[in-house]
Amino acid sequence: MLPVEKILCPSDFSEPSLAALDVAAELARHFRSQLTLLNVVSPVPPVPSGQVLGPFDVDAYECELWEDSRHTLKGLAQKRLSGIKAKVRVESGDPAMTIVKTAAEERSGLIVIATHGQTGWRRLVFGSVAEKVVRLAGCPVLSVRAPVADKE
Repeated sequence: MLPVEKILCPSDFSEPSLAALDVAAELARHFRSQLTLLNVVSPVPPVPSGQVLGPFDVDAYECELWEDSRHTLKGLAQKRLSGIKAKVRVESGDPAMTIVKTAAEERSGLIVIATHGQTGWRRLVFGSVAEKVVRLAGCPVLSVRAPVADKE
């Protein structure tokens, strides 16, 4: 497993995922690894036939989501990944399955992913992308716990 040649770090642009990106960047610098920064865009649900959305252009909206995601990833790479061989990818689909698929396509040796620390009914209802990735990935997964807010 070591040294890790390729690292995949999925990001939803949340604070926990930015903390995971910092960990992934540190590992990439240490091992001189290539780092792929990934964002998974949720597909726009189909509109039932017979319903009219008015002038709303679904294709243009999806295109805008992709471009915004790509722009944000490139900004993160420029800001946080200096000196690292890095690339960005935007994909669409179920987040956990897309992360696992992308890791396989990229031949990643490690996935560094944030865990948002949801518990109780939120975890039951929404599930955990990180947990699914840990179960399904064909490579090691490092889960980075969400930063704990200071309690004063």
